[in-house]
Amino acid sequence: MRFLLTNDDGIYAKGLSALYQELSQVAECLIVAPEIEQSAVGHAITMSRPLMVRAARKNGQFLGYAIAGTPADCVKIGIKELSQQRVDLVVSGINRGANVGINVIYSGTVSAATEGAILGIPSMAVSLDTRADADFSFAAKFARRMALFMLNHYPSRHIPLNINVPALPEKDIKGVVVTRQGTTRFTESFEKRVDPRENVYYWLAGETKLSEADQEGTDALALSQGLISITPVYYDLTRYDVLEELRGTIGKLEMK
Repeated sequence: MRFLLTNDDGIYAKGLSALYQELSQVAECLIVAPEIEQSAVGHAITMSRPLMVRAARKNGQFLGYAIAGTPADCVKIGIKELSQQRVDLVVSGINRGANVGINVIYSGTVSAATEGAILGIPSMAVSLDTRADADFSFAAKFARRMALFMLNHYPSRHIPLNINVPALPEKDIKGVVVTRQGTTRFTESFEKRVDPRENVYYWLAGETKLSEADQEGTDALALSQGLISITPVYYDLTRYDVLEELRGTIGKLEMK
């Protein structure tokens, strides 16, 4: 088996290293990841400049391919150009920070897994609910279990999974639940600053808070309760429940 590993925190991120150490025990793993951090770039792809690729090394050993592009770029070029054999699974992560609620739209981590699914490869994204310098070992072990589950027991392999793991000791994690995407979002604030040349600039800040609408069954609520959240996600953004109503009302428009 061959797995393609990527992330949005950059090729030297600790979460990606932990993922490689675990998954390489069950498959041949190829790392194709952004050269620098690409957090919150969503599903952007590079079209207006060349996509630069270099072989990255760590402690003198080949690590993988560093891409001057986005996570979605990494998956595209990894599958189509850099892997010399079929990719059986795309794994994105382990992200530093949860990807739940509306924040999933911005996530480069989740977008990389979504791109894998678009290209016909079973895919999953894995995130750890902390932005501190964390221990990724349990999340990586769980990712290995989920990788084997996806390949052997998951009937809807064309639908990627978004996995969020609490940043807790293994003994304190209360279980695993399948959830829906909630409405939790990043509440922005901007810090206004002035550089030494008196140019004004702004630094995005803020925090993610649990929404009152995040009731039982949502990803963010499960994570806050010490549960591993697994959410099937998809790239079709159509609101099917609105289609018929819209068709009925749109017919009333007068075309002049």
